[in-house]
Amino acid sequence: MPHPARPLTLVALSGSLRRGSTNTALLNAAIALAPAEVRIVRHPLADLPFYDGDLEAAGMPAPVRRLRDAVAGADGLLLASPEYNHSTTAVLKNAIDWLSRGPDSPLDRLPTALFSAAGGSGGAGAQAHLRDILAHNRVRLLDGGVRVPGARHHVLDGDLVSEEHRASVSAHVDGLVELIRQRARAGVA
Repeated sequence: MPHPARPLTLVALSGSLRRGSTNTALLNAAIALAPAEVRIVRHPLADLPFYDGDLEAAGMPAPVRRLRDAVAGADGLLLASPEYNHSTTAVLKNAIDWLSRGPDSPLDRLPTALFSAAGGSGGAGAQAHLRDILAHNRVRLLDGGVRVPGARHHVLDGDLVSEEHRASVSAHVDGLVELIRQRARAGVA
């Protein structure tokens, strides 16, 4: 009898603080559609201070420690970002700045999937910049990314209602899980 796969934990970060965020709706869909052996936990970013080397030198602030601990304990990461001025948001960039620091960065080589709900491009610019930013820590990005153009037409009362986009979210989560499992089988950290 094959040994059952161990449960996986994924941390989900939304680059939008807005209560009715379409990007948070993408993460909520990922949580709802995840395989039974996968636990996805959304981690809040609203309480993170802006990155400041003096704060870091004095000791990581409590919200930063909580974020770093959550990501360090995860098997993978889901990042959802709207597109602001052809890039990601300050909220998500700030979280990445805190996570990327030091030789013990929890981002190093972490399997990660990108999601974006935005206007006409679906967040192509945000995802391109995230790929550049995450290269610093050699984050293992899943190929492609989920992009939902015209997101407000596909999210109703905080739920992603487009079956096409729900299928894309589900497939991307499954792809991330497979990437994590492949790396584990190969003994890659």
